[in-house]
Parts: sequence; structure tokens; C-alpha cells
Amino acid sequence: MKIAVVAANGKAGKLIVKEALDRNFDVTAIVRGQNKTDAKKSVIKDIMELTKDDLKSFDAVVDAFGTFVPDTLSQHSITLKHLCDILSGSKTRLLIVGGAGSLYIDKGHKTQLFETPDFPKEYLPLAKAQGKALAELRERDDVQWTFISPAADFQAEGKRTGKYILAGEEFTLNSKGESIISYADYAIAMIDEIEKGDHIKQRISVVGE
Repeated sequence: MKIAVVAANGKAGKLIVKEALDRNFDVTAIVRGQNKTDAKKSVIKDIMELTKDDLKSFDAVVDAFGTFVPDTLSQHSITLKHLCDILSGSKTRLLIVGGAGSLYIDKGHKTQLFETPDFPKEYLPLAKAQGKALAELRERDDVQWTFISPAADFQAEGKRTGKYILAGEEFTLNSKGESIISYADYAIAMIDEIEKGDHIKQRISVVGE
């Protein structure tokens, strides 16, 4: 398969690139500056400068963009809208590295995790920004999107175990009562979804076993 990873130089992006290459995918890293991934192919462009022509040849595009600075949190919505606009009407899948804060804690899907009293205040602005981007994404019927939320404890330096639990819209714990996953195991889940998943126009979530 031929895929592109946008914001590939980030911690999640690099591991997604590596996982795809290990499975013999044809991978292009899309980065703003020097390509620091294992991908041999790269496109050096800001995400907002990407065009339809840049992405038209890919089976799937992974959006690994992320920002944590308060003044730039709106970029989650802005950049995702841009990717949706240039992929509009195409068969190319768009898979987004999401957040856990927007997961629901009830079967009726009325309350999101970031709305609970114990949600860490320092992560609230980010969770709201990612939740807003997801809400806007749900309005798109012209894009083959899949939004993948990690567990609440998303560990950049965590081990690659090769195991994970695939869940849906609801906040899910593993058998130890934990909501945890490493970036490496998340990368496995991302490539699994591209390779054999069919959660089109859906949000799914993944938790480490």
C-alpha cells in the first residue's frame, strides 16, 4: 500500500512511518523541514500548503499533526479541515491521530471524558480542541475518514508489546483497570486499520493490554 504520514517528524509520526515500512508499505513522510524519519521518500511542505496533487496518489494519508501550545490549539481544526478539503471526494483514506479526552464515559454518549470532574486541568484545552476537530469531522460526508483515539495514558517511550484492545467511542479499560498504550503499539493499531480495517467515517479507540 502507498501511504503518506503528515507531520511525520513527530513522536507518533516517526513510529507510524517505521511500522508501515516494517510491513513493506510504500511510505512518504510529509514534513515541514528535514526528514528525520526512516522513510526514503519525503515531501517538504507545511501542512497548510499541501494540495490535491500532493496527496492524490496515496491509498491512505495519516494525519499525525499535534500541538500543545495554548495559542496554537485551534490548528487542530484548521489543519484537519484543510486535509479534508483537499481529499474531498477521493477514495484516499484519511486517518487521524486523535486524543482520549473526547471519548464517552456513558452508553448514551452524552458525557465526554474531558467533562468529568477528575479530568486533569492541564490537558483540558488540548482535549477540547481535539474534541472540536472530531465534532467538525463528523459533519464531513465527503471524506473517507477514521479518527483513532489512544488510551488516556499515551506513553511516548512505552514498550512495543504488539498487543492492544480495539474499542469504539466509549472510554475503555484493560483487564488491569488501566487506560494506557505506548506510541509503538498505537502505531501498530494505526497500520492495522489501514491494512485491514474498515471503520470508515467512524471514531475508534485503542488500549494496551
